[in-house]
Amino acid sequence: MKFIRIKYTKWYNILKDGISRNNPIVIAVLGICSALAVTNKVENAIAMGLGVTFVIMASSLTISLLRNIIPQRVRIITYMVVISTYVISVQAFLQAYFMPIADSLGAYVGLIITNCIVMGRQEAYAVKNPIKYSIIDGFASGMGYTFVLIVVASIREVLAFGTFLNMQVLPDTWVKWNAMAIAPGGFFVLGLLIWGVRELLKYYENPEQSSSQ
Repeated sequence: MKFIRIKYTKWYNILKDGISRNNPIVIAVLGICSALAVTNKVENAIAMGLGVTFVIMASSLTISLLRNIIPQRVRIITYMVVISTYVISVQAFLQAYFMPIADSLGAYVGLIITNCIVMGRQEAYAVKNPIKYSIIDGFASGMGYTFVLIVVASIREVLAFGTFLNMQVLPDTWVKWNAMAIAPGGFFVLGLLIWGVRELLKYYENPEQSSSQ
């Protein structure tokens, strides 16, 4: 029973860290460019979030599986090859079944390859841990990323277009906030969200560490 409890606690802590205490956007401040670019519509945010989650999980599984045979000096190149393979799969899937979303996301699906969140989880976790924990870590980081995208997109779409998932939720008389449809509006919403979450979690950066970086 004690072993099961410890094992459960580790899984829970990995999930909690990825989604809240070590959220890739609001805490680690990674993946900001895509968070600003694709969150003008909720459907785009969901597609990007799920795509990134799949890529992180699949890449983490692969890197963890191969961690004992990857030469140290070529590990970054190995990460890139593995990640790009899964990104191409996501891009092909969207183009085959969700062409409007693929067109809307444009080059940002392909740019998942360079997303710091994906690369970071391979270097920081997957290459050092067993498969089962690496998959959970990838899922947690992906869901943390997806959650932030959906929250930001929900606010921006409603204010900019009066819709939610392309369904009208505000009257036709609503004065649309055009600024929310472009990147500066997303930056404003994301900034407020980061501040709110950090206040909620009581997460404050050490001024001495910030000044030394």
